[in-house]
Amino acid sequence: MSVKIKSVEHRSPAQKAGIAAGETLHTINGNPIVDVLDYRFYMTDEKLDVEVEDIGGKRRHIAIAKQEYDDLGLDFETYLMDRQHTCKNKCVFCFVDQMPPNMRDTLYVKDDDSRMSFLFGNYITLTNLTGEDIDRIIKMRISPINVSVHSTNPELRITLMKNPAAATSLRYLKRLAEHDIKINTQLVLCPGVNDGKELERSITDLAQLFPAVESIACVPVGTTKFRDGLYPLRPYTKDEAGQVIDTIHRYSDGFLKEHGERIVYPADEFFLLAERPIPDEEYYGGFDQLENGVGLLAMLKQEFAEALADARESNKKRSVTIATGVAAGEFMKTLATQAQNKYNQLRCRVEIIRNVYFGENITVAGLITGTDLIAQLKGKDLGEEVLISSAMLRHEQDRFLDDLTIEQVEDALGVKLSVVDNDGYELLGSMLDEDLWADACE
Repeated sequence: MSVKIKSVEHRSPAQKAGIAAGETLHTINGNPIVDVLDYRFYMTDEKLDVEVEDIGGKRRHIAIAKQEYDDLGLDFETYLMDRQHTCKNKCVFCFVDQMPPNMRDTLYVKDDDSRMSFLFGNYITLTNLTGEDIDRIIKMRISPINVSVHSTNPELRITLMKNPAAATSLRYLKRLAEHDIKINTQLVLCPGVNDGKELERSITDLAQLFPAVESIACVPVGTTKFRDGLYPLRPYTKDEAGQVIDTIHRYSDGFLKEHGERIVYPADEFFLLAERPIPDEEYYGGFDQLENGVGLLAMLKQEFAEALADARESNKKRSVTIATGVAAGEFMKTLATQAQNKYNQLRCRVEIIRNVYFGENITVAGLITGTDLIAQLKGKDLGEEVLISSAMLRHEQDRFLDDLTIEQVEDALGVKLSVVDNDGYELLGSMLDEDLWADACE
């Protein structure tokens, strides 16, 4: 397979070597270039023999020495160079299958691409991969790989994923581990399905692959109101969430003594559901699963405390609102109270937004839509600004899941929206609209 070159960066090594847009890249040092991973991997060799084909079909070889390049400067039609590999499973808990109709097309794409796992931290199920794909991951040292396991019981994994390959693909975990490919895993837990004894089995099996398996994140299933005709699932109750935490801790406490690491962690949402305190920062080790909501609140809590301790005094009068989901509502109220206790001129109220759009079983801030913000905040005294989590916006940070833009929500509410990352210093600074650490940095 070969890939078409869309453009060539000005003054890049590729342009200096005479490579032009519209030509076709075939090989680098004799290795066929299929996608971006091939391109990035083989471009690091000391000397390059680049084979290209011009528009007329004539092939030529071009030598480029290492000192001439950091990046060759080639751009392609798509980032991956070929189509994205989509999911062939029909997982009983799949969030895409629970999406409302008439949303933008990209929200209905089921990603299961190992390249996206390496490049962007996406999770894959391994069911799309062949032995040759695993050989390639090992050869290129593509690490870490993020894997959605859900269960190490082959029969149960088929039940959960509705794909016979779900059972056989589990063997790839051991093969990757044998070649020291680092693996982060996740288990999406469903009440009465893959928790309890099945969770114990999965933890035990995956922990046997430590240290290659660096972490196991246990995440509660999310259920929207759009589940007609789908597998019967429900959210965790408070008691059930507590039982999951207790099961995990029976193992993680032992792993901590044996290996110096917990390995397996409940997602923050389990602690919130169980109404238990968020653990301190030390609990989470290297924070390997932040993107899975494991340790986000602990990090925010610690950073916010440090920010309050480090920040100088301020007499600036300020009134703001934090809009967040049901799950983190009380947690955010605690942070707001801490800030107001130090800054008497600060009025910071927390508005807990119920998820009417997806259904009230969805309680995380990251799935709050512009529609719900408008419906539940309009007409209220919101102060000078409304602070929202950056997790509410798509990755371009310009609009919500329901396609409303920040500007549309601002116009409807008559107040500015400020987007805040999961960072304690940024949150406090946004509350007060000041850089309270400028003097310390000068």
